[in-house]
Amino acid sequence: MEIKEYNCLAEDAMTVRQTVFVDEQGFKDEFDDIDATATHLVAYDNGKPIATCRFFWSDERKAYLIGRLAVVKDYRGKALGALMIAKAEELIKADGGKAIELHSQEQAMGFYEKQGYSVCSEMEYEEHCPHYWMRKEL
Repeated sequence: MEIKEYNCLAEDAMTVRQTVFVDEQGFKDEFDDIDATATHLVAYDNGKPIATCRFFWSDERKAYLIGRLAVVKDYRGKALGALMIAKAEELIKADGGKAIELHSQEQAMGFYEKQGYSVCSEMEYEEHCPHYWMRKEL
């Protein structure tokens, strides 16, 4: 398996996110202007895109944000999500980042807590789904 870094929304990242967030979870507003400027990571298994996430600096939150973490169904439960978060954190740290935040779906909070993130907000809805802001100091 390899992880590639892209400075724009790669077609492979788009495919993984479409499958997971739009087709499986029913989100409508999956793609946005941030995709054009964020750094995107895509994990591949023998050339097949199997996971993705993006990260970028947020002036509003005064932290780097990791988001749109998605792993295709057949590859879940194999620690790929943790691997993607670790790679994003490594790159953020190398860029001088000191704090990372993410907007976690309620059902994924336990996963992010295991990666060292703590809840830092009240629950809010993104589309139809409860989310919480979570933060990690590097």
